[in-house]
Amino acid sequence: MPTTTTYSEEELVLLLKQQSKDAFDYLYKHYSAVLYGVINKVVYDEQTAQDVLQDVFVKIWHNILQFNPDKGRIYTWMINIARNAAIDKLRSKGEIMKGKIRTGDEVVYNLEKGLKTEQQTDTIGIREMVAGLAPEYQSIVNLAYFKGYTLDEISKTLDVPLGTVKTRMRRAMQMLKEHFER
Repeated sequence: MPTTTTYSEEELVLLLKQQSKDAFDYLYKHYSAVLYGVINKVVYDEQTAQDVLQDVFVKIWHNILQFNPDKGRIYTWMINIARNAAIDKLRSKGEIMKGKIRTGDEVVYNLEKGLKTEQQTDTIGIREMVAGLAPEYQSIVNLAYFKGYTLDEISKTLDVPLGTVKTRMRRAMQMLKEHFER
């Protein structure tokens, strides 16, 4: 019977920084579905989303030395890489951002359809936490993280100064972080 290797986050990061192919295989096996879900929320086309996923793992492999565990978890770092890569892909194709973003309900349905039970619960929990924020924070977080808007696009969409959007986003992230730490 084959043994299944598991790594703590610290072990995984150390092995990835040593360019361990086994650790990278483990990373892909355990995180590709979640990263694909993030990408698929932004990118409309399934084939393009798969291409972006591959690019994301190449970026992770090449940039792992830049990861700083003091600034956050590897999971968060990878999600940001995936989200940014998906947005970059849309822009590089010259596509109109809003025309390629799926609605919230469609995203939740499609995301839950392809995720494990523990991942579905996590998705629902995050949305509930965001729903607990004040309306001015909710709208910014929803547009940025669930619909893929940039801060500049949020500013224009909500007709709010960019500085205000940045301040509200930072405060919303602080509140969500405090909620997670409880």
